[in-house]
Amino acid sequence: MAKKTITVKLKKSTNGITEKLKANVRGLGLRKINSTRTLENTPCVRGMIKKVIHLVEINEK
Repeated sequence: MAKKTITVKLKKSTNGITEKLKANVRGLGLRKINSTRTLENTPCVRGMIKKVIHLVEINEK
């Protein structure tokens, strides 16, 4: 069975947001604007994305 993945792209800057949200962005593996990561679709990753949905763009596969 193939594992489903999510591609996450950082669209907005992390300047001016709280340290907890910055930690979430870093936890997703995103560093600079327009950086992308392909992650496994798990509830933990989904929760992290939900916290910073206003900063990222997601694409499910």
